[in-house]
Amino acid sequence: MGAVPPAKAALPAESLKSGFLLLYDLDFAGAQREFEAWEKLHPDDPMGPVSEAADVLFSEFNRLGVLEAQFYESDSVFAARKKYDADPAQRTRFEQQLDRAEQMAKAKLNRDARDLDSLFAMTLSNGLRSDFAALIEKRNIASLHYTKEATTWSQQLLAVDPDFYDAHLASGVSRYIIGSMAAPIRWLLHFGGVSGDKAGAIAELQTTAEHGYLLAPFARILLAIACVREKDFTRAREFLFGLQHEFPNNTLFGRELARLDKNGNH
Repeated sequence: MGAVPPAKAALPAESLKSGFLLLYDLDFAGAQREFEAWEKLHPDDPMGPVSEAADVLFSEFNRLGVLEAQFYESDSVFAARKKYDADPAQRTRFEQQLDRAEQMAKAKLNRDARDLDSLFAMTLSNGLRSDFAALIEKRNIASLHYTKEATTWSQQLLAVDPDFYDAHLASGVSRYIIGSMAAPIRWLLHFGGVSGDKAGAIAELQTTAEHGYLLAPFARILLAIACVREKDFTRAREFLFGLQHEFPNNTLFGRELARLDKNGNH
């Protein structure tokens, strides 16, 4: 068997990365154009439809104010978060793109179980499903199921290529969420094969934030949220300042900085 190719060789083309950068800057139409252009050149690659699904999810997050609301400062406030009503057409499109991505990925993995893009697409697909279930629909059990699936796929991906840094985001999110839960729930989840570890989670998110290709900005957003929740306001401000500079059209970061100032969290 030949050597495993380096991660860079399997990572998506620059146009796909450009789409994700536009997505983080709230230019959802521009991101969609980049993803569609990329798909025409790579019609059998599952990264195309899974990226379109990410665009749908972030556009709904923005429309509903979901990410802004996720800067909760305590677990009790997070538990009491509201349930949102997703746009029905957007929800259908989201599901259709993820189903298409998973069908493509599984077909390719049946031919080559070490196909990096397909393993990454399966990781992303389950991660996006988890985010939709938890942050929009408030379906906690369903979200944990998808989180566990995303973690399993990410572990398979990292076993093939330990330098595929974007894969760390899935397990980092999983370990942080579960590590934040009450002890009896953590104990029950541990019996189901899911464990929580906040410190380990932060380390994995930091790895993606520093070395990730498509998901580095998202990892930095999650780290900012985690820092607010852990009362590390100095570090939260550092992440938010950096994100504000990198994505000037995304007003979320400036609003969160203003809220920290208003609350005296310097």
